[in-house]
Amino acid sequence: MRIAPSRPRPVLRLVRRALLWGALALAAIALIRWQAVLNWFGNYLVCSDPRQPADLAVVMGGDFWGPRVLTGAQIGAQGLAPLVLISGPPYAGRPEGELAVEFLVKQGYPRSLFAVFAHEQPSTLGEVLALRGELMRRGVKRVIVVTSSFHSRRCVILFRLFCPGIRFLSVPAPDPAYHPNGWWKDASSRQLFFSEWTKIPGSVLIAYAAKWISGWRQIM
Repeated sequence: MRIAPSRPRPVLRLVRRALLWGALALAAIALIRWQAVLNWFGNYLVCSDPRQPADLAVVMGGDFWGPRVLTGAQIGAQGLAPLVLISGPPYAGRPEGELAVEFLVKQGYPRSLFAVFAHEQPSTLGEVLALRGELMRRGVKRVIVVTSSFHSRRCVILFRLFCPGIRFLSVPAPDPAYHPNGWWKDASSRQLFFSEWTKIPGSVLIAYAAKWISGWRQIM
């Protein structure tokens, strides 16, 4: 007498399905949360403060025909700063700022809205230190800093660390090479993300090391 093979009971079948769907749901939630964490780190690099009137707007060097200088010009045209200081090292034998002003004047902005600050610093830290003396000379108390979106957090951190007594507001310029949401999906965003996150801790350490050395010299 042959015995027919037993079939899974309906209850066990339902339990198995519930466990399977539960595991899939947990995996989906974990993936979504992990992506949210990655997006947070990507967006943290973009420092955007509420736009308020300031004594001066500073456009960081490195983009004299693009979004940085155009964003700075818009800030000046909107009356948020009486003067837009365009910083930058030489390019083709001339300060970047001069080339930027010529470009902006052709776009219809008044030349009187801009001033040029030339320097030969290749790094952001060097540029901030060079600008510190100029900002002190001008006696400004509130400054709008314009730079590329991915660079804005590190830039404003350096200004706030090395230029005490001045309030800095960050207005990032859009950059098509960086996508804070889903930055891991394209090569340019990945490169900028890791570059900035590598440099931020080093910038903070340098700032506090400089303060410690300065304090130690005063004691000695």
